[in-house]
Amino acid sequence: MDDSLLSVNNLHTRFNTDSGTVFAVDGIDFDVKRGETVCIVGESGSGKSVTGESITRLFPTPPGEITAGEISFDGRDVTEMSDRELHDIRGGRIGYVFQNPQGALNPVYTVGTQIVEAVMLHRDVEKSVARSHAIDLLDQVGIPEATKRVDDYPHEFSGGMKQRVVIAMALACQPDLLIADEPTTALDVTIQSQILTLLQDLQAKFDMSILLVTHDLGVVAQVADRVVVMYAGKVMEKGDVHDVLQSPAHPYTRAMLRCLPGRGEEMQAIEGSLPSPYNPPAGCRFHDRCLKAVDDCASGSQPTLVTVSENHVASCIYYQNNELELDDSTAPSGTDNSERSCSGGNTQ
Repeated sequence: MDDSLLSVNNLHTRFNTDSGTVFAVDGIDFDVKRGETVCIVGESGSGKSVTGESITRLFPTPPGEITAGEISFDGRDVTEMSDRELHDIRGGRIGYVFQNPQGALNPVYTVGTQIVEAVMLHRDVEKSVARSHAIDLLDQVGIPEATKRVDDYPHEFSGGMKQRVVIAMALACQPDLLIADEPTTALDVTIQSQILTLLQDLQAKFDMSILLVTHDLGVVAQVADRVVVMYAGKVMEKGDVHDVLQSPAHPYTRAMLRCLPGRGEEMQAIEGSLPSPYNPPAGCRFHDRCLKAVDDCASGSQPTLVTVSENHVASCIYYQNNELELDDSTAPSGTDNSERSCSGGNTQ
């Protein structure tokens, strides 16, 4: 029995601009099972946020459009839903937490008013009932004196408290899936840890799945069950978080891990920059920055995902082509268990 709540297959999302077509998401596949946390990780510009927005078509159309692929949520293809059907799912069965809580909250309305609105949009309840639910949500996400603070405005909250309010709004209708886009980026390290712990506690309480978008492998190590590594609109590697972090199969994943501090070796930035999203290169998207690239890496299309080990696949010709044998000089180096407790690493 398939226990996937969300299945994304061959997704293509593009933006038609005056400068040309941006190939933001260019044929990706991944699943989110019921009750698990999947992290999408990669540098800024890799297509992570657009992937999350594509699930319920949050981006404006035009210029954005899904040109191919299937997004199956609880057995229904989201790409074929009407705007009305999507409205019922957004904020109802799928909640969103965005990376900028200040931008997600309306400064002229109290936080209670905004949570009450979210509840009443999806539930047929009286305003008084919705207000009681809003207070309960604020209490659950750790807002002190929630009964009083429900009538405060966003500017009266700290950055960490604003993010808790945004999480409360996202949980207003007890969604089956929570999509969190860089939920800790603007917060200091201590508050980051509190927010991640809060998400894990709420996940267990509400039995929901989480799709978390991040550039931080430390966050991935702390919360993920499985991880999807994206680069320039493509999936480079995906699998169980232990496999990917302890035995990274793609040179890009390995390069990101070298950016993390506290691993017993000198930190090393990834030289170069992402390719143009208007004119993606042939071959592996990462080949011009890859220390292990060979001529074959720059021709054809992105290598297909090949099984590296059970529940672990990678898009690299070293695994695709039997004539190229991995040895100690080319194989991605492993990581130790310290990766499971690292935090604050930035791959940019």
